[in-house]
Amino acid sequence: MDNEELVLLAGATGYLGTYIAKELSERSMKTKIIARNTKKAMQFANNNTTVINAEVTNTNTLKGLFEGITTVISTVGITRQKDGLTYMDVDYQANKNLLEEAKRAGVKKFIYVSVLNGKQHRNLKIIEAKEAFVDELIASGIDYSIIRPNGFFSDMKDFLDMAKKGKVYLFGSGKKKINPIHGKDLAIACVDSIHVSNEEINIGGPDILTQNEVAELALLASGKPINIIHIPHWIRKSILKILRTFTSSKTYGPLEFFLTLMAEDAIAPRYGSHRLVTFFQNEIDVLKK
Repeated sequence: MDNEELVLLAGATGYLGTYIAKELSERSMKTKIIARNTKKAMQFANNNTTVINAEVTNTNTLKGLFEGITTVISTVGITRQKDGLTYMDVDYQANKNLLEEAKRAGVKKFIYVSVLNGKQHRNLKIIEAKEAFVDELIASGIDYSIIRPNGFFSDMKDFLDMAKKGKVYLFGSGKKKINPIHGKDLAIACVDSIHVSNEEINIGGPDILTQNEVAELALLASGKPINIIHIPHWIRKSILKILRTFTSSKTYGPLEFFLTLMAEDAIAPRYGSHRLVTFFQNEIDVLKK
């Protein structure tokens, strides 16, 4: 039963982690949230949820926090390298720190959020670190769930940002498909996976859309005429080559990820009820207030 669970959540102040914290609270599940920024995390504190100051990159701050924990949920990861920390420092090593403490304390379950098609894209800096941790988790002997979403709705704001300026730029024909997922829907699936054993779960939102359709939705929500500029793939490949040759992974990491995934379909089993058209409209409504 859920009321017998004691969950430790790492990454609660990020986009997905915020929704997971709220989902655990709505289910009245006993939860420990560990956060570097406790001020930001205190919004989740209640009768069932305690917030503890800890740094996932510093093992000394984690000691003793896992006693009595039955399930660890980690959304720990970075899109951009900053504060002198690399993808391997955070997406791999920080999660490994959590896993080692979980093993020491006899935690039953570890839930980790990676990315759709991660195994095929280990050559990308961001994904290399995530998948290195996935390997550690599978080999650990702890019961696990690896959640593999494709794009988040929050990632789709890039389309909206372009649309507000009147033009959306796409690489290629714009016919590649994606079904991004809302954080709330993904949070429900993450918490539900407490009761799923040793599985990797590919997951996307309810609407499968071409990039052209996403661009159209963003332009319509912004009140702009349909104006989509298609850029040839050879330019995308040239940009990638230049970035990898002349910049550090700190610069090219997130751009490499974006430019590679924009060139392929990212379709996962459909889940959830939140629609991208509604998300875009809500984002525009917030700006109007």
